[in-house]
Amino acid sequence: MLETRYACSSREAKGFGTKALREEFHIGGLFKPDEIKLAYTHFDRMIAGSVFPVTAQLKLELGKEIGAEYFLERRELGIINIGGAGVVTLEGVAYPLDKRDGLYVGMGTKEIIFKSADPSQPAKFYINSAPAHTTYPTTKINIKDANPVKLGTTAELNQRTIYQYVHPNVCKSCQLIMGMTILEEGSVWNTMPTHTHDRRMEVYFYFDMAEDAMVFHMMGEPQETRHIIMRNEEAVISPSWSIHSGVGTKKYTFIWGMVGENQTFTDMDFIDSKDLL
Repeated sequence: MLETRYACSSREAKGFGTKALREEFHIGGLFKPDEIKLAYTHFDRMIAGSVFPVTAQLKLELGKEIGAEYFLERRELGIINIGGAGVVTLEGVAYPLDKRDGLYVGMGTKEIIFKSADPSQPAKFYINSAPAHTTYPTTKINIKDANPVKLGTTAELNQRTIYQYVHPNVCKSCQLIMGMTILEEGSVWNTMPTHTHDRRMEVYFYFDMAEDAMVFHMMGEPQETRHIIMRNEEAVISPSWSIHSGVGTKKYTFIWGMVGENQTFTDMDFIDSKDLL
């Protein structure tokens, strides 16, 4: 249910081959029927993963594993449904979530239950969680309520809309910011020129991909770049010291979640493409 990934420095990562990079940063095996699959990274204590209720209701019961009495004793939670209609029940209060609906859950919520409305078209809940210091109101975020930001150009193959779900423009949270980026047809770069944000780590979750498609997720320092090949419904941990960028062989969508010192989405340091190695 929960696997732990310890943090490593950029100095260590320089020596990693493909196998070691994937062991440290790649999160696979998500969305197994009637299972919860989570990864706990020591980069800013982010938890990322999947809840996939098909015929069963699934209760998020982590506590002892993270040194708490219950999962959200000292945490907050972001949820985005990428599947069929589902319901998240928080201490007896039901929140229906259709495809691409989101939910922010504040610190202190004890009982969290996930279920699908129709087992033949099950919900798929992707979640991010971060340590929290205070409680903010639970907020449902329909994609129409998310804050849209259009970026990129057709010429640069990166025309896209960023939907900010858990973000100061939409709802309050302690650390977590979370959203979804949808690329236009013919665009393959999720951002270029690339950037770093030394004050925040990030987890990318790639989905809506064809079976034969892949994304080359770029990482490493600007002068020590690496890549990890990502396929449909896989996630990857991107440390604060790493560049943030990726390019696909076909159109794809991804959910991003960030945790760190601030919630300023534009707090990033761009890297000129000619300086990448």
